[in-house]
Amino acid sequence: MDLYQIAESEYLVWYFCTPSYIIQPIMTLQEEIQRRRTVAIISHPDAGKTTLTEKLLLYSGAIHSAGSVTGGKRATTQSDWMGIEQQRGISVSSSAMRVEYDGYLLNLLDTPGHQDFSEDTYRTLMAVDCAIMLLDAGRGVQEQTIKLFKVCRERGIPIITFINKMDRPALDPFELLDNVESVLGITAVPMSWPIGDGPEFRGVYERKNQCLHLFERTVGGMYRAPVSVGSIHDTSFKEMLGENKHAKFIDDLALIETVLPPFNHDDFLHERCTPVFFGSAITNFGVENFLQYLLEYAPCPQPMPTSQGDMPVDSPIFSAFVYKVQANMNKSHRDRISFVRIMSGTFERGMTVIHGKSGKEVKLNYPFQLFGQEREIIDIAYPGDVIGLTNPGLFKVGDVISTGNACTIPQFPRFAPEIFARVFPKTGTYSKSFRKGIEQLGEEGVIQIFTDKNGSPSPIVAVVGELQLQVFTWRMESEYNEVVRLDYLQFKRMRWLQGDIVPATSVEMAYDEMQRPVVLFKNDWELQYTIDRTPGIRLTETP
Repeated sequence: MDLYQIAESEYLVWYFCTPSYIIQPIMTLQEEIQRRRTVAIISHPDAGKTTLTEKLLLYSGAIHSAGSVTGGKRATTQSDWMGIEQQRGISVSSSAMRVEYDGYLLNLLDTPGHQDFSEDTYRTLMAVDCAIMLLDAGRGVQEQTIKLFKVCRERGIPIITFINKMDRPALDPFELLDNVESVLGITAVPMSWPIGDGPEFRGVYERKNQCLHLFERTVGGMYRAPVSVGSIHDTSFKEMLGENKHAKFIDDLALIETVLPPFNHDDFLHERCTPVFFGSAITNFGVENFLQYLLEYAPCPQPMPTSQGDMPVDSPIFSAFVYKVQANMNKSHRDRISFVRIMSGTFERGMTVIHGKSGKEVKLNYPFQLFGQEREIIDIAYPGDVIGLTNPGLFKVGDVISTGNACTIPQFPRFAPEIFARVFPKTGTYSKSFRKGIEQLGEEGVIQIFTDKNGSPSPIVAVVGELQLQVFTWRMESEYNEVVRLDYLQFKRMRWLQGDIVPATSVEMAYDEMQRPVVLFKNDWELQYTIDRTPGIRLTETP
């Protein structure tokens, strides 16, 4: 055993280790910030989001085998841990994974892929500093991607693009780049270039390092190691690709160099351009190379806007906000976990913070490092990190905790639902577990809960899409042992009522979970009729 001695200020730390053990020096707050990346993936359903997430975890060494989604069936995945996700082959909840790779610490926040859960996805995007835009090579930019891109643009989140499924028939790469620019209004700069697609896919050329990554269809989807290219005109390069593919590649590359602007990192950080990579997540092709560029290009944790101005990440004041609450992540615990993004300062286990909304002091004794549904007690964390806190019933989405003065962050988006149903326990008994399930799933945002003006014990649940109701009934039975019955209501529109002027028409009114009045309408005509008949009425789509 060798003895190593490392000194930092007045502290003396001794390490005993074998010669092969690499000592990690104690890092300052600024160094910890600089090595962190907090990222989420945005995509249209079925673009391969969960598969890409799993492969990023695989190449970071966080997992030894990656689950994937094929044909509607899902192998066991880290990011999709809920039973209904694995049964249906869909993502319906947010999760967080924290991994290390090549000296970087990556906080990868997985988001629901289905559009019915857009509100959950929007909240998660409030907690990241960079987004991966995942596109299907055969479809280009799709509807859900457009919506999520707009959220990233509003938040000033830079976007790095991965065009997936190149091993299947794909659109022309120039058409894909033009699609990104014309639909989203952002310059697409290819950092790699595909050679063929579908059955004729041969690989990608990495422009920066002048390196060819050859694709081979083998058992397990492996491919040959990258091949350095002295010159793209070399005979050996032509032989690797074949004469026709080589000629097309030379023409494509010449057009890229002539017409497209070079990549500029400052333009990327200010959302003026997006670097574009090509590959195939399901066959592992191009993912590790993409991960390396992601960590290089993505920004470290950035100042977050608050009611007291932008919060400097290296402030001595610890601050963080809750972006998600999740119940029953682990059946053996049966508790509620608050997903908390650290904005500034250093988090230490056992520290006392102020809950901004209530002004109460809270001691944080049991913080978790999250990895899907798995949890591990953590003693220290830094800006950019996402940690889990056991929720004593105090923490709500959007709440700020801090060791400094109370502050708030911009309001999280909330969507006006379009499907309404009254929920009853099938047994007819309004048990404690029935009430608990309604309360906790409403707190998570799986459903929105309203009570009518008569105070009926059967609440009205409301959602954006039908899948949310399916998840709600499944979780009520699976997690709370309550089989419920839904009576669908005829309402299709809802608005929050602002001010004292009430509708002059005979429309239904109710109250949300904070006792704010809402008005329910059967259709757009009834909504407009009420506005026309009630001068001065103020109806809004958000609270």
